[in-house]
Amino acid sequence: MPLNLDLIRQQFPSLNHPTIFFDNPGGTQVAKQSIDRITKYLIENNANHGGVFATSIASDEVLDEAHRAMADFYNASSAEEIVFGNNMTTITLHISRSISRDWKEGDEIVLTRLDHDANVTPWVLAAQDKGVKINWVDFDVEDGTLKLDDLQKALERKPKLVAVGYASNSLGTLNPIEKITKMAHDAGALVYVDAVQYAVHGAIDVQKIGCDFLVSSSYKYFGPHAGILYGKHELLEKLFAYKVRPATNELPGKFETGTQNHEGIAGILGAIEYFEWLGKEFGGEYTSELSKQGYSGRRLSLKQAMSAIHAYEFELSRALLSALEAVPGLRIFGNADPRRFDERIATFSFRIRDMHPHTVAEKLAAENIYVWDGNYYAINVTERLGLEDKGGMVRVGPVHYNTVNEVEKLGEALKKIAG
Repeated sequence: MPLNLDLIRQQFPSLNHPTIFFDNPGGTQVAKQSIDRITKYLIENNANHGGVFATSIASDEVLDEAHRAMADFYNASSAEEIVFGNNMTTITLHISRSISRDWKEGDEIVLTRLDHDANVTPWVLAAQDKGVKINWVDFDVEDGTLKLDDLQKALERKPKLVAVGYASNSLGTLNPIEKITKMAHDAGALVYVDAVQYAVHGAIDVQKIGCDFLVSSSYKYFGPHAGILYGKHELLEKLFAYKVRPATNELPGKFETGTQNHEGIAGILGAIEYFEWLGKEFGGEYTSELSKQGYSGRRLSLKQAMSAIHAYEFELSRALLSALEAVPGLRIFGNADPRRFDERIATFSFRIRDMHPHTVAEKLAAENIYVWDGNYYAINVTERLGLEDKGGMVRVGPVHYNTVNEVEKLGEALKKIAG
């Protein structure tokens, strides 16, 4: 069943006004289910962890269910493999200390120039602390794809870790993450995947990928500002946790330092419940194939949702590419081949001649069309493209609550801006 955009948009209270949100790669609007979960928690269950009284018991039940829900979303083996934190950056800075604790001077790691800085600088800092060498994987400046030959050469040096993004938050490139993971494991390296930009666009299955760690942020997929780490159980068990003495040594609590953002975690549960609703409403045509792959219950509903979203966004991407290509003087950076849309997500970055990206974003904002400009923390990308000192790029990123009509309005506004 095709997505019913009227019904879907009713699930997002902030969409009840004329603003067009194409700033989604920086953070989506929040689903009603998430808002309701946050409100309900603060009114009915607000308490600290581990008490014997009713609100604390109820609070812990919500947090436990949120762990189970995220395990379903990632298709993790158990809820103990799910760690909540403030955001992807904070989690990565934290866990990088544990992962790098046993690195030795002369060891090597692999990073890419296509990644968001949250999957770069934490590892750079850890490498500096330990005297570890960094090998960089470049990307093709024409189509934005990672140079896997560079990766293969780096892996021949037997690195300790490969940190890589599932999808580029700047160019929209979808990396062959299963292939990269296998390549890395064959070389004996751990794999740390930044799925922040991908999670809203397609299904994640950490068991199928085989990665050792994967992290995302729920505010990029209709929830509150929070981050969620998956780690293989045996690795999380083995890793040293930087924590205070009274904190538990059990998983996942030993990595969830201090008092967590309980209402935010409740909101994450609500975001997953939104996806579950969407899968049941609009994902029926994918049931048979996904069931054959072994998914059932909530995991099946979530994969149905992401399948339906992926199909709709494929067409949305086509409409957006057509609109952008019709703007005089506009250059898209990255893969702009509609025959290769299976290699990208619906995130496009561009410039209009020598017009400063900030000016373009301001002019679009005046038309109630919200987009981002700059480097979006993917500073290695704008440096590699020679655009960092020129204001970076304009970034447009629709998600499944956006409409083709909104894309057409963007195209008309850009034509007017371009003159």
